[in-house]
Amino acid sequence: MSENPIRTYAKNLQSSGKGKATRLDAFPGVEVFFTEYCYRTLSFQHKDFPGMIQINYCLDGRMGWKMNDGVCIYLGAGDLSLHAMDCCSHSSITLPTDHYRGVTVSVDLAAFEKNPPALLSEAGIQAKALARKLCPEKKPFCLPANPEIDGIFSVLCRFEKSVSVPYCKLKIQELFFYLDRLDPAKEKTLNEYYSSQVELIKEIHDFLIQNLDKRFTIEALARRYPINASSLKSVFKAVYGQPIASYMKERRIRRAMELLRTTDDSVAAIAKSLSYENQGKFTKAFKDFTQTMPTEYRRQRQT
Repeated sequence: MSENPIRTYAKNLQSSGKGKATRLDAFPGVEVFFTEYCYRTLSFQHKDFPGMIQINYCLDGRMGWKMNDGVCIYLGAGDLSLHAMDCCSHSSITLPTDHYRGVTVSVDLAAFEKNPPALLSEAGIQAKALARKLCPEKKPFCLPANPEIDGIFSVLCRFEKSVSVPYCKLKIQELFFYLDRLDPAKEKTLNEYYSSQVELIKEIHDFLIQNLDKRFTIEALARRYPINASSLKSVFKAVYGQPIASYMKERRIRRAMELLRTTDDSVAAIAKSLSYENQGKFTKAFKDFTQTMPTEYRRQRQT
């Protein structure tokens, strides 16, 4: 097999300045990449590699991944995905929150099974069987955050500079034991979405951000755009990681923070420009988010 496409992508990511990637060799056929993306959109292409799987864990930030056939998955902090490498030969990554940090495990199934770790061999765990079980239709398999996933990956993510290869090997074997116990029919999985849905949600998002001085109900947005209210709420939360109301409240407060730092507009004027009914409601929302009164925040930032 030619060079691991994930390794090639990691090199390109590093050289382009769009992110960072540190690689560790765990076992023959298994490579671990500690990644950090700092560019809003990334795209890549490679040949189909049906004999490889890729496992991704999100430590923080948020990643949207548009794969072949327009299938889109979204990972937030603690979420895990697994897919065959013929699912993502033509794909693109977007960062709804402008940041992503996590771990990618690349597995060449044939190479790994040729010389598996003794513990996995003793337990009868086979990588190819796992791939067939979790991705029988060549679609991504995605799990929401849970303590067991976090226990496998979080330490690796937080201490990648000092982690030893033996410790990494231990965690990779723990990962395979975890995956082997899963029953896909019983697991609560993350939803997949199609690019047409995602693009519409991004359009709605941009409309809302451009009109922070107005408020729109879910029903009004559903009438304005070709989407029902239920789908609007669920897909928006999948893409941006929060319900619409919570997300827009945060965006309004962050905009207020910017205005308090960079303008001399009164607090009342800023509140009105962000569609708050009165200064009192704005002040309460601002303090709830920042733990600081707007006037105090301005004084601290302008001195």
